[in-house]
Amino acid sequence: MEINRLIRRLLRKHKTNCPYRLAAALNIEVWFEDLGEGTRGMFRRTLRRKYIVIHSGLSEAWKRVICAHELAHPLLHPGISRFWIDEHTFFCVGRYEREANYFAVRLLTSGDTVEDGDTVYNLFHRNGIPDEMIQFYI
Repeated sequence: MEINRLIRRLLRKHKTNCPYRLAAALNIEVWFEDLGEGTRGMFRRTLRRKYIVIHSGLSEAWKRVICAHELAHPLLHPGISRFWIDEHTFFCVGRYEREANYFAVRLLTSGDTVEDGDTVYNLFHRNGIPDEMIQFYI
C-alpha cells in the first residue's frame, strides 16, 4: 500500500498521529528496555502477539520516532523479518528501513506543513522530530 494513503487511513480511523496511541489501537504492545548501543528499537511478533521494543536510553523525541518507525514494519512489511533476511538471504533490508523512516516522518508531521518563509527544520522542531530525520521528509 502507498505510504501516504496508509497514513491518511490511519488518521481518519484513529483520529491521532501519536505512534503510541496507534500501536495500542492496533493491539501492539510497546516496551522500553535496554537494547544496548547498537539497537534503537525492534518489532517482534511472537505467538500472535505483537511488540515494539524501544531502547530505554533514548531521548523522548527519539523514542517517539522509533515507535513510529517500528509501527511501519507490520503495516508496510507484514511477515517480513529483518533478522531472518539478514541471516538467510543476501537481500538488502535498506529499502524496508528507508520506507519505515519515511513513514515515521510523514506520520509525525501529518497535519502540519512548511509554510511560506518556514523551513523543514522548523517543521521538525514543532513536531519534536530530530534533525537527523530530515532526509526522509524530502
